[in-house]
Amino acid sequence: METTAGALIALVVVLHVYFLVLEMFLWEAAPGRKLSGFDADTARATAPLAANQGLYNGFLAAGLLWGLVAGDPTGFRVRVFFLACVLIAGVYGGFTANRRILIAQALPGALAMAAVLAAH
Repeated sequence: METTAGALIALVVVLHVYFLVLEMFLWEAAPGRKLSGFDADTARATAPLAANQGLYNGFLAAGLLWGLVAGDPTGFRVRVFFLACVLIAGVYGGFTANRRILIAQALPGALAMAAVLAAH
């Protein structure tokens, strides 16, 4: 179960690094505009907000990486904390911004959290 938990956390890390790149660097380009549905002017106007959001996704990825490499009990606590952050952000975003966030962020976070708790 520890291997499964580690693999699921790694998936969440990769997703959050992707979100960071998309929101910080590709927001005004085709991938960002396709995701947001914004026209060029709206994408340009919201780019600073998206970049800030991307930075937070990077912090989540960094925290989860820390949890993967830290020995227990610290590693376990860090993994649970940052997965809880991912879950809260995913649920909040799913209800306030776009329902797809529930699938793209909250679901992988929930699966990883369940695996972490089961492995402990």
